[in-house]
Amino acid sequence: MRACSALSLADAGIDLVALPVSVQRGVILVASTTLQICLGTVYAWSFFQTLLVRELGWSFTDTAWAFSITIFTLGIAAAIGGALLPKLGPRRLAIAGALLFSAGYLIGSFALQVDNLLLFFIGYGVIGGLGIGFGYVTPVATTAKWFPDHKGLATGIVVMGFGVGAFLLSKVLAPLLVVRSDGDLAMVFLSLGVLFAAVLIPSAAVLVDPPESAAPGQASPATDALDRATVGECLRSPEFAFMWLVFFFNIAAGISVISFQSALLQDVWGLADATLEPEVLAQYGATLIAVSSLCNGVGRLVWGYLSDRIGRVRIFRVLLASQMVVFGVLMTETNPWVFSGLVCYVLLCFGGGFATMPSFVVDVFGSRRMSVIYGALLTAWAAAGVFGPLYVGYLKDQHPDRAVIYCFLIGVFLLSLGFVFTYLLNDERIRLGKPTLAETLAQLGIHLPQGSSAKT
Repeated sequence: MRACSALSLADAGIDLVALPVSVQRGVILVASTTLQICLGTVYAWSFFQTLLVRELGWSFTDTAWAFSITIFTLGIAAAIGGALLPKLGPRRLAIAGALLFSAGYLIGSFALQVDNLLLFFIGYGVIGGLGIGFGYVTPVATTAKWFPDHKGLATGIVVMGFGVGAFLLSKVLAPLLVVRSDGDLAMVFLSLGVLFAAVLIPSAAVLVDPPESAAPGQASPATDALDRATVGECLRSPEFAFMWLVFFFNIAAGISVISFQSALLQDVWGLADATLEPEVLAQYGATLIAVSSLCNGVGRLVWGYLSDRIGRVRIFRVLLASQMVVFGVLMTETNPWVFSGLVCYVLLCFGGGFATMPSFVVDVFGSRRMSVIYGALLTAWAAAGVFGPLYVGYLKDQHPDRAVIYCFLIGVFLLSLGFVFTYLLNDERIRLGKPTLAETLAQLGIHLPQGSSAKT
């Protein structure tokens, strides 16, 4: 396995195998986090949303479709990428994701130039979404392999980058590019496509699976039954279905807020102070995107760390139950500062779900099939990415005066369903198939001599 790793790293032009294991891990962690920061800029979509409605005349439903297509595509691509990862390896799949993500911005730029909504859906939504999906699952699965002893913390750091990406775009890159381009959104998207390609491709070239010496792990008799199970058996198990549902409900509630947090806050500020100019409201919205994206990132680190200490199921119960209370308060909250603080907490919990789930998959299904099963779980992200933004976009267009209340009322309902399903989950490794006599004896502390065989 060391030879294969050395070959892959040599192909990338970087010989990490000669470095100490701690340095190898550090390089992988930095590269993986960098990838996630760039890909996570998709969560700053609401920064562009108001500008597109105002400058191109697109409706909120139109812009919601753009975001939903992106999230739906990335979820499906993550499932496909999880299946392809063992065959292609992390470097090739991550580079493919980097190229597609950057191309999505470039095609989106041309679509804005010619004011073609359908082409924008194809470029930014489909092609860009494919890039995010391939790029997202790769560093998460790879990092989990490099840090088997601290899965929650390590994957929490990596996916924290995805949350922080929205801050980078909404408060640094996008405002700077908007000013320098005199508000030309097509030029802004073009510049972002070039910049992301320059950062993503070198970072993707570093990713490689660890040699056994860097991430040791041997299958035990207690896990043999699961190792013999097929991926299809794992995906058809009740445990997978319940994990998918809990993941879906947490994401659907959070992403409905992410997709319109700027517009929602501007509505709240408009009610609190009718004298505020649109430009000022837009600045307030961008600030909320930035701060909440930091909370999204910090939540991924904090909740991922806590999940290593108190268990994955308990974390999901805390995330869902506390958000039910917060969404209930948000329904009628008119103070913009309190509203913003509560939205930040929602993003804190939203990120926590993404930090906890990769380790949850390893705990329940084992590391061998982590990339495939976790990729399949990310279809919950795809489904939630369509459902959440679209119902909020519909409410914004059809019931502008009551959209805030309706949005959070539906959120409470989604979170309550997710909370109920957590009671059908547990943190233990599942057993698929009938155990052998050797496995049963191993659980009792009795081990047969090597070379002997025992069947039920």
